[in-house]
Amino acid sequence: MARWFRSEEMDYISLIVNEDAAHDCLSDLGLLGVIQLTDLNPDLTPFQRRYVSYVKRCDELERKLRFFGAECDKFGLDLESAGTPDQFLENGSSTPSPATQTGAQLLETLEVELEGYETQLRELNTYSEKLTLEYNEKVELQEVLEKARRFFMTDAPRLAVSELTASPGGRSGGKETNLLEAEEGGPSARDMDMRFSSITGVVATEEKVRFERMIFRATRGNCYVRFAEIKQPITDPESGAELQKHVFIVFYKSSAIESKLKKICDAFAAHRYSLPDMDDAAAVDRMLTENAQELVDSRTVLLKNQDTRYRLCQMLSKHVERWTWTVLKEKAIYHSLNQFKADVQGMLRGEGWIVRTALEDARGAVNRAHASMDMAMPSLVDLVPKPWPTPPTHFETNKFTYGYQEFVNTYGIPRYREANPALFTAATFPFLFGVMYGDIGHGMFLFVAGLLLLWNEKANDEAKLGEMMAGMHSGRYMMTMMGACAVYAGVVYNDCFSLGINIFGSKWAYDGQDDLAVEEGTVAELTGAYEVYPFGLDPAWHVASNELLFFNSFKMKISVIFGIFQMFMGTCLRGINAVFFKEWLDLFFEFVPMVMFACSLFMYMVVLIFMKWSIDWKSRMLGATCLAYGGDGWNSEDYTHPDGWQDCDDSYGTGYCTPSGISCTLDGTQQTAELCDLNYGGTGDGCQPPNLITTLINIALSPGSVDEPMYEGQSGVQNILLAFALISVPVLLCAKPYFISKGYGGGGHGHGDDEEVNFGEIFIHQAIETIEFVLGMVSNTASYLRLWALSLAHSELATVFWSKAMLSTMQVNGFATYLGFGIFAGTTLGVLLMMDVLECFLHALRLHWVEFQNKFFKADGVRFSPYSFHAILKETQ
Repeated sequence: MARWFRSEEMDYISLIVNEDAAHDCLSDLGLLGVIQLTDLNPDLTPFQRRYVSYVKRCDELERKLRFFGAECDKFGLDLESAGTPDQFLENGSSTPSPATQTGAQLLETLEVELEGYETQLRELNTYSEKLTLEYNEKVELQEVLEKARRFFMTDAPRLAVSELTASPGGRSGGKETNLLEAEEGGPSARDMDMRFSSITGVVATEEKVRFERMIFRATRGNCYVRFAEIKQPITDPESGAELQKHVFIVFYKSSAIESKLKKICDAFAAHRYSLPDMDDAAAVDRMLTENAQELVDSRTVLLKNQDTRYRLCQMLSKHVERWTWTVLKEKAIYHSLNQFKADVQGMLRGEGWIVRTALEDARGAVNRAHASMDMAMPSLVDLVPKPWPTPPTHFETNKFTYGYQEFVNTYGIPRYREANPALFTAATFPFLFGVMYGDIGHGMFLFVAGLLLLWNEKANDEAKLGEMMAGMHSGRYMMTMMGACAVYAGVVYNDCFSLGINIFGSKWAYDGQDDLAVEEGTVAELTGAYEVYPFGLDPAWHVASNELLFFNSFKMKISVIFGIFQMFMGTCLRGINAVFFKEWLDLFFEFVPMVMFACSLFMYMVVLIFMKWSIDWKSRMLGATCLAYGGDGWNSEDYTHPDGWQDCDDSYGTGYCTPSGISCTLDGTQQTAELCDLNYGGTGDGCQPPNLITTLINIALSPGSVDEPMYEGQSGVQNILLAFALISVPVLLCAKPYFISKGYGGGGHGHGDDEEVNFGEIFIHQAIETIEFVLGMVSNTASYLRLWALSLAHSELATVFWSKAMLSTMQVNGFATYLGFGIFAGTTLGVLLMMDVLECFLHALRLHWVEFQNKFFKADGVRFSPYSFHAILKETQ
């Protein structure tokens, strides 16, 4: 945990390697993943870099591999996994003997191999498109012949058409048709006038309505159009998608209309076909038979082509991911080499940040790479002065801490060596979520969901998950802790699906509760001696009429306590950072005034809350109560004053006294302060429980005045605390800018020593800090009341769902109860187990990002981006 509290220490190194061994050096350093290289050639464009040709070759290989992957997807083939990145890096690349090959040889081997596969696959795709096009044409012609013959056999007689003569022109699509011929066999003048032309073809079903409308408008209705659906879908040769199409036949009588129809067909990508004389049955049958045979032959060749493509893609699917990772690895090496500078012939120099604990490992990797190639020129890995800017921030995380660290990094990267909020967030975030979502039943659902994710952890690590599922997998430990904390808070609230659980036996009982005959307004009585419920709240509170008042008071106070403690912890972390970075002005003139202000008002409020809870107010209130001397209530055990019961002086002769012996007048003129013997001052004199909100407001509005004190000298203590709070504000505002202007300190961590001091700018910045802190302590404390509000909303929603969906239906019959349970389960799942979980999550997120982290967290660091093969390959999964 100590390593997680502050980021890893970084060193800036210079790396000098032999150019021939540079590839092997970068390969070994990429396996370590501990160095972030600096670009020493910022003035060069990507195309002017030394190894740009190698990067281009890698890009070309990536293009080919993407092409292979797309072709495999067309056949629904899943790419065979190359294992985890760690396994791949341990086993080496895809070549038989990668250790004996240089980077250039490895690329050349892959280029030759992939070029052959790409050429073969592209040729097969070209043949496939050609064969598919021919096959589609034959299918469409077959459908046109069958549909046209059926049309002439059924609809033509109704149109009084006796003959359809095809016009010359072959496949142009235009035909002159003599529909009515004289009985003597020769066309008469009228017969020539009744001669019609026709166009037949195929159009896409989705274009059918627009196609027909366009023909009608272009010809002004001077056409007769018929359509027939093709049952068999037609495969698009380019995309491979299956399309639905219709056969059409259009009759017209005009060369001008014919020209328009051809243009319309071309515009809608409709295929036109020429038909023989439909009255010549032998010719039609012969054409059908020939086309059917050609259709069978085309299908056979097409299936053979598809089978060859499938087997080739099946083989490629076993290697594509492995090849892709190999290319990415090589590309990363050459991209990193482009950041090196060639100062000396045959030598390359690089610089970068490295994790201090891994410096010796990096030096050993570079030396091994040179030794394996028997280089005479030794390598050099040496420390150099740290440049500006600040070193990058890096934290070593594991499965548990990764989610919380990303949780913080989403808001901002911590400064180098700054206190890491993620360490504290790992504990406080699930806990605050549990405070808002506290319910044993609902929390158990969330806890079990987290356990299921943990159970399937290994399978999910190796699987390719969607964005949402990957996020849940990353936060599996967080979800489990959130569920556990919600269950814990539910036990404290004694709340399970809005019902109280009598685990340890309630200390209160209602008259008639055993017979279910409790009347409204009945007061609960103690079942024995007064005892505190062993853990959590007594279940009797869930059926009490003042349940809401009690829970509101309880949850409101614990919300304020948790909020002030968390904010104070954030302020203390500010001081820890100041000590660590030796920023003494920040420590003495920021941290100390902030602590004084927070303790004087807000931590004091927490003390008052705990004090009010710890005081036996039953005894104190009894101490200011008039009782009959020697009566039934006299010498009661409820009065726990150290001096015990005193004798009554009965100076007023009424026979009534307080337990401390003060005589009572019984005429109502005596005040509580006169009857109470604590002498704390105020109207209550210490015998009456105070309203804490009023007490806290009066600290500032009425200094020295406490109406209902809880301890002796409370007004004086509050005056001193108010004075400390008032003194701390001007110190916080003015002290640091003053000393900086006098040259006693710099601008703090992350500032240069030679910067010119601008007092006005520093003062404005400090004024903003002061206002933000002072007002923030007030507004942030109020913001923590969302813990109470969301907990109240959750419990009330659960109560409404239970009472309206279950209790109301249980009084009807079994079937109604069955339906009511369905409604109860559905609303609970949708509202409380989904929406409310997200709502509580977001509010807990806001409390950490705003209320907690703004007390100390700068969030302006630079994330460590190491040259790591593991990280590069992980992104591709």
